[in-house]
Amino acid sequence: MTTIDDFGSFETAWCPGCGNTGILKSLKQALADMDIPPHKLGMVSGIGQAAKTPQYLNCNMFNGLHGRSLPAAQGAKLANPELTVIVDSGDGCSYGEGGNHFMAAVRRNVNMTLLAHDNQIYGLTKGQASPTTAHGQKTKAQPYGAPSEPFNPVLVATAMKASFVARSFSGDMDHLTKMIKQAVNHKGFALVDILQPCVSFNKINTFKWYKERCYHLEDHDPTNWEAAIAKAAEFGEQIPIGVIWKTDKPVFGEDNPAMNGEPLATRKYDKTALADVVKSFA
Repeated sequence: MTTIDDFGSFETAWCPGCGNTGILKSLKQALADMDIPPHKLGMVSGIGQAAKTPQYLNCNMFNGLHGRSLPAAQGAKLANPELTVIVDSGDGCSYGEGGNHFMAAVRRNVNMTLLAHDNQIYGLTKGQASPTTAHGQKTKAQPYGAPSEPFNPVLVATAMKASFVARSFSGDMDHLTKMIKQAVNHKGFALVDILQPCVSFNKINTFKWYKERCYHLEDHDPTNWEAAIAKAAEFGEQIPIGVIWKTDKPVFGEDNPAMNGEPLATRKYDKTALADVVKSFA
């Protein structure tokens, strides 16, 4: 039986009060509840404060380039379908540098989960506007206000009919744990956009700000696309948290005969044949 203690306890580099702490605790609780042992978990991240999360877990992990976590994670899952693969990175990494990869992952629908820490700011690089920063919000790098309209990842993923789309809040850890478990257990690409305060660089979207606006979705049918679009677009004075949209659709790789049988990661290969292929490029 997997326990929280199996994932270790590490000193973090996060600021006191950072929303990342609640996300890490909820993630460990969800993994223990699902009885996913460390050796069967693959955590992948890019660059940023949120992307440090896999470094604070006893598990298989890959810390990649800024915005490039999703391709690496897809490769890991396709090579070893028996591995539970979770991507854990911030809003800048996931939706900014990784924006095209995010949309490609929605289209491709590999069976994996993206946990996006969304604090509406760049925390590691000291407080410039991120893709989700509100229009007009002043930051250290945008003293006259962020000039662009904010990116709504939940609305984009829902509009593209991703396999599973949810939003949660790091200050509601019971709810977040529930959302993580549903996302991981869903077959296909699953997004959980996690609202979380950055206590150092975002003085607008604070714990209190989110707490006053987030409400649990009730009497909402997440299989009704039109209703899901309406809820996904709702952000501001009222922010719905819960499963926004979900559907069943073909998972990438399942119809590829090369994926049948033993996982690619453990298959034996013909070294002579490989050498001949390499020589053919000489």
